[in-house]
Amino acid sequence: MRKILITNDDGIDAHGIKDLARAALKYGDVWVIAPDGQRSAASHSITLRESMYVYEDKDFGVEGVKAFKTTASPADCVRFGIRNFVKDVDVVFSGINNGYNIGSDIQYSATVGAAMEAATSKIRAIAFSQSFDGDGYQEVTDKYLDQIIGELIDAPLEDNQIWNVNFPNVRLSDFKGILRDRSVARNSFYIDSYKEEKLEDGGLKLTVWGDRNELTSEGTDFKALLDGYISIGRVNNLR
Repeated sequence: MRKILITNDDGIDAHGIKDLARAALKYGDVWVIAPDGQRSAASHSITLRESMYVYEDKDFGVEGVKAFKTTASPADCVRFGIRNFVKDVDVVFSGINNGYNIGSDIQYSATVGAAMEAATSKIRAIAFSQSFDGDGYQEVTDKYLDQIIGELIDAPLEDNQIWNVNFPNVRLSDFKGILRDRSVARNSFYIDSYKEEKLEDGGLKLTVWGDRNELTSEGTDFKALLDGYISIGRVNNLR
């Protein structure tokens, strides 16, 4: 029986990680170790100068899953998860993230960062993401998640490489299919700017704001999603 470790960056109460844990039960014994709150855009950060605290989450709500919440980062969850909690992990799942992880945004993603941490320890890893835009359609994710897990859980990867899966924000009636071997787009899904607000004490308050970008290249993860496809691709670490 496979040993499957699952984490995310949206926090242990996010619906995406619960959906992923339920689907993973078909493929092995499942442990969830996830942050106790939001850790988006934490990339591959780890905790070095502070202690981390871990508690069993008895309210996770997915029967058959051993779940723990922690003050740590997603990459931390993988690091101590495979060393202290689940020995001989076969595969790490990260997600399902609330928001795409494509293009240049991948470098900031803690969903991808956690999967990369598994890859550095020579453990297979898959990052899963879906859109948070529009009407929050999950029809494609709900229908195809099991199929994608089954396809990728034993699919070949090179050293320091992960699978990156993104589900489109479309109804099933508008879904076009699955595109594999997508390359990572060289641009971002959002074009960022910073709103400025002058403070009475002379300081400046900055708040990031992103305008959606819909210009990208053929054959990429970004283009696949814009056209209504599931995007599957390999992403390299340490290269």
